[in-house]
Amino acid sequence: MSRMQLLSSVANLWLRHIRQTWRQPIWVIFGLFQPLCYLLLFAPLLQNLKGIPAIPAGKTITIYVPGLLVMMALFGAGYAGFGLVAELQSGFVERLLVAPIPRAALPLSRILQDSLTLLIQVLLICLIALPLGLQISPGGFLLALPLLTLLGLGLAACSYALALLLRSAEALSSLLNMVSLPLLLLSGIMLPLTLAPSPLQAIARFNPLTYIVDGERALFLGRLGEAAIWQGYLCASLLAFLALGWCLRSLKRAVL
Repeated sequence: MSRMQLLSSVANLWLRHIRQTWRQPIWVIFGLFQPLCYLLLFAPLLQNLKGIPAIPAGKTITIYVPGLLVMMALFGAGYAGFGLVAELQSGFVERLLVAPIPRAALPLSRILQDSLTLLIQVLLICLIALPLGLQISPGGFLLALPLLTLLGLGLAACSYALALLLRSAEALSSLLNMVSLPLLLLSGIMLPLTLAPSPLQAIARFNPLTYIVDGERALFLGRLGEAAIWQGYLCASLLAFLALGWCLRSLKRAVL
């Protein structure tokens, strides 16, 4: 398998996924419903929190939105495997795997599409949040987008690996729901973990999303010298690297 053949196959399949998305853009809009509810109905409840060092005055939305964006990655890219389950059950994946294209092109093209969709949704949410009080550091924001993209790559790859392993929408749904809720609550997505009891903070340090959320918040606040930024990038990069490897190995072992 040549590198050019792989790149060409990934590009062709990626364009196919893009065309499918643009034919039914309603699903991208539906993906914004939950984060919009949190932004418009939950975030205003935090505006009256005063005297809390973790939430500087006038920065409530700026503290909250980065966590919301990570949650979008968790429930967007992290649940991408359902599309692959449907294609496995329809026989489309089997037809692709016997075609003269590299196997790796199948998950890589889907992962790229999921990351692009996440990026578009992130930009839309940030635009909506601006009149609500979101304050963005331009330099920090430019660094925050690649961090979210890395997270989306890793979560989508994990989801596809699980889809190849389970091959059942019901089993995948049960497992993802069981895993995603503790990850959500132990990452400081809703509120900074500095408000949590010490034992909960200690447990949260084993959650990679904790470091990514902290890194995103530091970037949005323009605190470019904080260690949380490189720690977040390190966790997101490791997640993406390990998850991609797992996904590709799962596809190689797949017997359809």
